[in-house]
Amino acid sequence: MPTLTLPQIKKDFIESLSHISRFWGFPKGMGAIFAVLYLSPASLSLDEIVQQTGLTKGAVSSEVRALARMGLVHRSSKLGDRKDYYEAETNFYAAVRSLLRERQNNEFDRALRGVRETLVSLETGSVSGDKAEVNFIYERVKALQEFFNAIDSLSSAVIKLEKLGFANVKSILGVLK
Repeated sequence: MPTLTLPQIKKDFIESLSHISRFWGFPKGMGAIFAVLYLSPASLSLDEIVQQTGLTKGAVSSEVRALARMGLVHRSSKLGDRKDYYEAETNFYAAVRSLLRERQNNEFDRALRGVRETLVSLETGSVSGDKAEVNFIYERVKALQEFFNAIDSLSSAVIKLEKLGFANVKSILGVLK
């Protein structure tokens, strides 16, 4: 196996998180920014993030704000410096909790209601059209609704685990191994 340089390892990691970000429906740049911040031992300014990601300053600014809203990035400042600095959330439990809280977003809830209402309309049998196509669409919408129900269950479970405390959860999981 060829020896890799640390810059190549970082580049590969940044690209990987960019792809994961896109997979989950977020911009690739968001994943790249999180990766750069996660691998940085010190908080970084917007200019430093721009330099390491190759993104525009406007894109970095916008994506950093979105990451901060989700609780995945934290802003800080340095005494005597007017710039804002950013660092990645390293507590993955807090990060998952934050992402699941984002699920509480009104826009997402509105979309979930739309899927649920579509499923109800299909279940009542009052939809006209080709029966095979109606059944096909019903099965697809039903599968999506089941997935959303699973996400809701996961969200509830994480919130309940949070009430137990992270140390207690680790203890419980250690016992289950």
